[in-house]
Amino acid sequence: MLHVCTVHWHDERWVAPQLRYFRRFLPEYRVYASLNGIENRWPGEFAYAEDMPGPHHVKLNELAQIARRDASDDDLLLFIDSDAFPIAPIDTSVLGGTPLAAVRRDENMGEQQPHPCFCLTTVGFWFDIDGDWATGYKWRASNGQMVSDGGGNLLGILERLGIEWKPLLRSNVVDLDPLWFAVYGDVVYHHGAGSRPPVSFLGGLDARKAIAEAPEKAIIPSWVPLAGRAERSLRYRAAKRAYDRTVAEYARQSQQLSDEVFGWIESDPDFCQRFLRDPVP
Repeated sequence: MLHVCTVHWHDERWVAPQLRYFRRFLPEYRVYASLNGIENRWPGEFAYAEDMPGPHHVKLNELAQIARRDASDDDLLLFIDSDAFPIAPIDTSVLGGTPLAAVRRDENMGEQQPHPCFCLTTVGFWFDIDGDWATGYKWRASNGQMVSDGGGNLLGILERLGIEWKPLLRSNVVDLDPLWFAVYGDVVYHHGAGSRPPVSFLGGLDARKAIAEAPEKAIIPSWVPLAGRAERSLRYRAAKRAYDRTVAEYARQSQQLSDEVFGWIESDPDFCQRFLRDPVP
């Protein structure tokens, strides 16, 4: 038996596609879902479906506890985002001889943690290590900053215990976006930002850098008190306005592209091949 934990947030359009791919690629399974702001219109599809309170990681941890009531230690346990779904059969071979396999988004500033958009393990292992999806444990990002995100504490647990896990890395041949519309390990598709405006950290990176560097471009020396501060303030505000415009346009274009790809998901059962092979000239 495979037990699936997923959280859908105020957007029901991902429920039907995800369930469709579950039926296609999962062995015998049960789905435990937090349906926040979504009416359950899929009778018989969920072993558990409630509008659960709390942040994302709290819901995932609680859903695992609920799944445990119906599970044996050897059963598979799958955590998956609402806008993600399997694109190949999911069984113990995905683990690659390790106790846990998960997406690792190296492309997102060198993320190091198992990502909750797709993580496969066993019920027994998850509770043996007291698995936790919360942030907290930090690593050094590719820009040199110490950061944490969902799955941070899980990474800390695995490193503290010296447990090897299998990272599922981005396998796209075609990239419509550096972060979104990703296939990982040839077994899972993750749309990205399915339940929120599609703006990633990477999308505004250059504009944020321009804000940070704006005061350094001042002509008036900083030791000229009033004029120096005024020029630096003007440069900062101009860079901030440019950043806001850049992010707004990026969000608009990303939403347009996201809607187009969602149309592929709805109409083409093999849409992922568009990302896994070079387009025909």
